[in-house]
Order: sequence, then structure tokens, then C-alpha cells
Amino acid sequence: MSPHSSTVGINPSIFKAYDVRGLYPSEVNEDAARQIGRGFVAYLGAHRIAVSRDMRLSSPSLAAAFIGGARAQGADVVDYGMMGTDMLYFAVARDGHDGGAQITASHNPKEYNGIKMVRREAFPLSGDAGIGDIRDTIAAGTLPAPANQPGGLSTANVVDDYATHVLSFIDPSIVKPFNVVLDAGNGIAGFVAPKLFASLPCRVDALCFEVDGTFPNHEANPLIEENRRDITERVVQTRADVGIAWDGDADRCFFLDGAGEFIAGDFITALLAEAFLIKHPGAKVVYDVRASYAVKDTVAKYGGTALMNRVGHAFFKRRMREENAIFGGEVTGHYYFRDNFYADNGFIPALLILELMSRKGRTLRELLAPLREKYFISGEINTRVADMRIVQEKLDGLSARYQTGRVYSIDGVSAEFPDWHFNVRASNTEPMLRLNLEAVTRELMEQKRDEILAFIRS
Repeated sequence: MSPHSSTVGINPSIFKAYDVRGLYPSEVNEDAARQIGRGFVAYLGAHRIAVSRDMRLSSPSLAAAFIGGARAQGADVVDYGMMGTDMLYFAVARDGHDGGAQITASHNPKEYNGIKMVRREAFPLSGDAGIGDIRDTIAAGTLPAPANQPGGLSTANVVDDYATHVLSFIDPSIVKPFNVVLDAGNGIAGFVAPKLFASLPCRVDALCFEVDGTFPNHEANPLIEENRRDITERVVQTRADVGIAWDGDADRCFFLDGAGEFIAGDFITALLAEAFLIKHPGAKVVYDVRASYAVKDTVAKYGGTALMNRVGHAFFKRRMREENAIFGGEVTGHYYFRDNFYADNGFIPALLILELMSRKGRTLRELLAPLREKYFISGEINTRVADMRIVQEKLDGLSARYQTGRVYSIDGVSAEFPDWHFNVRASNTEPMLRLNLEAVTRELMEQKRDEILAFIRS
């Protein structure tokens, strides 16, 4: 479908696997937001929805346009103003809305914007369920006629209630007065973190806390090393106990130890699993197919049940509901909590790690030492290939090549051997293969990593 195949002129490429996202205003603009607002209400048959937005300069006008479209289609809209994506999830689930939308481009640069959409109980719309339907309805020009009577508009604020809810996951009285460096990246965390840390005895060194959609210091994407330069330097310089950084819409957080070393999401998942299982023996934990064995081994050590799952928040939230799992973690820094309506959250992990450090009387680096000595992980390595046909050829080739191991296809191709294992999966949006690999020694990890990359790139 070309961008011009529809009379309404929305570029279909903005409809992604998990959200709507693109450059503003050439791809995502007010006209698109208004039509998506209409399509969202029509798809859900919604009577009342929540809308909020991040700090990007284009977010207020996009939110207004989305709200206008939703109201035109007959839904009442509660505008929660500027807040984080995980706060929208909280508002939708707690206040019983039929759905909700957050205007955000998450960790993308300032030129981007987009929309994350959820249905009742903050269950996400995805490309397979909802987002594609809305795209096709708009493209075909088959949006239902606007309602005779537009929906109403009211405002609400959940910031204080949200802070109370997040703090309920820990016992603040046992948290020790750690030295922490926090980097909000000029994103939403800059106005949420102060409300939470006011209840803790930690000595806070706050970086980039001014909420500013021009991102004057660095992009709000801590997965990219250059965006961590400031926090890394400050952690080392002040000899802090821990560094915590958030992405732009603050639904993910990332950790550095006291030496300024960035910590992989699978190791944080293992520590968070430990934090829960200490308090809830025997609970179930969901982890993703890419993760280090550190996760399942830690869960087993503390008497829990580890459940491997395919990647993606819709799949995680569904599995956690089915299994009544207390916690789920993805290596990309999305952490999900049963008692948070099964939704992901960017602040609960920060508090739980500080509580675990306090409970164990150890620094974060000390907590991680046994994992770093035993598990050698490649991290995610992406390889762009010519087209989707090559993607499938390479996945089939890997299945055949490594069939002496235990091969399975929950998500892409995985193979397990006694001393190493890997997962290779396709990107949702482009012809790209993503490798994650782990071995019992650094040498073996590097050897096998290079071997598989050579095959993918040949």
C-alpha cells in the first residue's frame, strides 16, 4: 500500500507492531492523530477513554487532535495532561476506562512522535490486534460516521495517587541512605522521580530533571552508550552506589553499578525476580526467550517457577494474566508487575533494587558479582539484511545448522547446548536479525557469537 493509496493521506508505515510512530509533522501530524482518535474509539466501541502526553513540543497539539477525533466519534475523554506512559496505564486500569492513549515517541529523538494505545485494564493494542485494524479502516475510508452528539471532555490528575501506588511495592523504612545518581534525560521522569525519592532517605544527584522536549543534554534513550556519558561520569566521580536512567516517556529504567558499568536487562530481571521471591515464595516469573540463564537459575534458587515467553508486551501481559505471574521482565528494560494491573512500569524496578540492596546489605555491584562471574552474554546484536526473504532463509539455515542442540521456535530460532545457547529473531518492522547469545566462558561466548554472525552476514 503506498502512502497515497488512501484519500485521507496517512502514511501507513507509521502503524508499527506496538504503537503508532513517525517523524513529526511529515508522517505523524494533527490530521493523522484526529483520524486515529476516531478509529480508536470506533474499534473499541469505547464510551470513555483516557488521554495523556509526554513532553515533546508537538505532543500538546497532537493530544488535542486525538481528543477531538475521539470526541467526534462520541466518546467522553478524560485528559490527564502531561505524564508518563506507565501513569496512563495506571489511570486506565484504576479508573475503569474503556481504553487510553499516550501521545509519545518513547525513546526516539525529538523529531519523532506517536501514540501508544490500550484497551480496558491497560491491555495493549498491537499490530495483530487493533493497530492494523485502525490503519485499514482509515485507509479504506470506512470510519463510521461521527456521532450525533460529541463526547464530553474533563480533566484529571493521578500523579500523587500513582506515587503512593508505586511506593506500595516496597517498605520505604528499610531503604538505606544510598548515594544515587538519577538521569531523567529531560523526560517525564524529571517530574515523577522527585515525588518518589522525597519518601526515601537516599542522597540524590539529579541530572537532566528539567522536563524539556528539545532534549538539550542528550536523547532520552539510555540504551545508547553516548546518552549515558553524563550519568556514567557522575557515578564514578561521586562514588555513587547506583545510577538510574529513564527513557523519554519513563516506562523503562536502566541501571549502572557503582563503577559506572551498565547492567544488562536480563541481570536486572534476575535481581527483581529475587526481590519478589524473597517476599512471595513459590511465585511465577515470566522472562523472555533472549534472556540469560541467570533469570531461570535465580528463580529456581528461590523456589519460584520461571516461564519462558516470546518477546513483546502484549504477549507478556497475556501470559502473566493466564499464569497469575507476579513479575515479568524483558531484556530491553520493560518490567511487568501483577499488582500494577500486569502493566510495565519504570519506577517500581528502581525502588525494588534499592530495597534489595538495603535488605542484603550489599552494593549493586556486589549483588551482580556472582552473575557476572558465571554468565557471559553477548547483548543484542542487530544485522540488517537485504530483504525479508533473506531473514527467513537465515532463520531456516540456523535451525538446520544447529540441530544437534535443543532447537525451538517460540520466537525466531533458539538452540541450547550444554555450555552455550542462542536466540536469533526477526525485527518486527524491518529486514533485520537480532542475535542474543550466552556461554559459560567469555572465550566461548565470543567464539560462538562470531560464528553465528559470520553465518548471518555471509
